[in-house]
Amino acid sequence: MENREEEDVSRSLKAILLGLLLGVAGCKVSAPGKLESKMASQLKQKLTVGGKDDQNPLPVSPENIREGQEHFSHHCMVCHGLDGQNTGVPFADKMAPPVPLLTTPDVQRFTDGQLRWIIANGIYPSGMPAWKGILNDDEMWKIVHYIRHLPPAGSLGVPAVYKQEQEEHAAHHKRANAEKPHAESAHPKHKHKQTD
Repeated sequence: MENREEEDVSRSLKAILLGLLLGVAGCKVSAPGKLESKMASQLKQKLTVGGKDDQNPLPVSPENIREGQEHFSHHCMVCHGLDGQNTGVPFADKMAPPVPLLTTPDVQRFTDGQLRWIIANGIYPSGMPAWKGILNDDEMWKIVHYIRHLPPAGSLGVPAVYKQEQEEHAAHHKRANAEKPHAESAHPKHKHKQTD
């Protein structure tokens, strides 16, 4: 029990250190540079993310991957897109740090246990929320299986929530453009000379 408490304190101190380092790096919201990204990635993989030795108790099977995809599409697609590669997510690259593509080596290098830990606990200081208490362990492990077997980028299309927004946005602009007065009626005093 004491060892577990020491791990929690150590992890908390490391998270505070990471937060301070990133805070010192700059307060301006912008895409991180290569050095900052590499540093943050290494800190996450080696220091702040737990679960490194945890093994996925669920076998890899088409059913578990499909169920993982289903849970992912309910809980994760808002930030990661349906395919885990941010397809159709309008803000993914504008966040600080940007929402990672889950197919990248930085993400795929995490062990299954670390991925489940990230899903359960979130990652500070990013926008990744903690799902512990919302998803159960089996659901999180199935999402890990799905992350390991993501489809090609764009193959699942844009999430409906963004597709609908894009359509409504386009319709709004179409209506706004249709309501603009015609060029001639915008200048009623302007008349063309008539020729015989």
